[in-house]
Amino acid sequence: MLTLTDHNADGDHQTLTVTNEGGLRLDRYLCHEYKEISRSQIKKLLDAGYITVNNAAAKANYRVKSGDRIRINLPPSPSLTPEDIPLSIIYEDSELLVIEKSAGLVVHPAPGHSHHTLVNALLARCPDLSSDGSVRPGIVHRLDKDTSGLMVVAKNSTIQRALAEQIKSHSMVKRYLVLVKGYPAPERGVIEAPIGRDQRYRKRLAIAAQGKKARTLYRVVERLAGYTLLEVTLETGRTHQIRVHFSAIGHPVVGDTTYGAKSPLVERQFIHANHLGFRLPSTGKYVEFSSELPPQLKRVLEQLGNSERCS
Repeated sequence: MLTLTDHNADGDHQTLTVTNEGGLRLDRYLCHEYKEISRSQIKKLLDAGYITVNNAAAKANYRVKSGDRIRINLPPSPSLTPEDIPLSIIYEDSELLVIEKSAGLVVHPAPGHSHHTLVNALLARCPDLSSDGSVRPGIVHRLDKDTSGLMVVAKNSTIQRALAEQIKSHSMVKRYLVLVKGYPAPERGVIEAPIGRDQRYRKRLAIAAQGKKARTLYRVVERLAGYTLLEVTLETGRTHQIRVHFSAIGHPVVGDTTYGAKSPLVERQFIHANHLGFRLPSTGKYVEFSSELPPQLKRVLEQLGNSERCS
């Protein structure tokens, strides 16, 4: 039985000390001590680096020992205030919406982005939006802040679970247009490599033997002057999957400053979710939606096309 000698909250963090031989996994131990926090929430805090053991980042499977000092840095509770932010809605019925997210818009509140998110905009349009008790009401899947394109949002919990199950079973089709540096080969390929937290840079992800399975399919759409436009299909939906996978094979996404380098062509990462297909949960009818590249990304391709013709 684990006992606690120091368990106090001071401001925005909490600390505790293990006082016997320990042996439990860190995530299980914290679930035992903080019953108000779910195991999935604890895992998210661990993955984001909010929990340390003896002042060092720790993994969920770390086995706690007597004398370990655990610190939980609590992120600020984000607000779920409705905000009148314009939305581009391309389909809506009584159960769901399909929207085109613009680049620069964060999907849901998180540390550093407590307001002005897609969720705040959705709550202004749909006050009774489905909520799973977190800060992601209605959200079935997400796009990075600087990724534009199609997303489906559920209006109630039943539809949210049904759509999430389609993602889990890989029956929801998600495709992206992606510009990368260089010329990936072959013309059609598969990148299959697990993704986990980068041990050197905790805010980044990387190819990791103990990471989660990740599988990315691609085909070449067009080769340009030193770059390639790809159509990418995700069979799994890991965070930063496209960016991590293409960086790992030596063809980073253009404009991705985290896993690649700053680009003179564009100030954001060149990823656009251009195709979305799924079954309407209530009827089983398969529907598909498409989205054109935004003007900023179209201009990049035009610039590269003109450069190629002039060379």
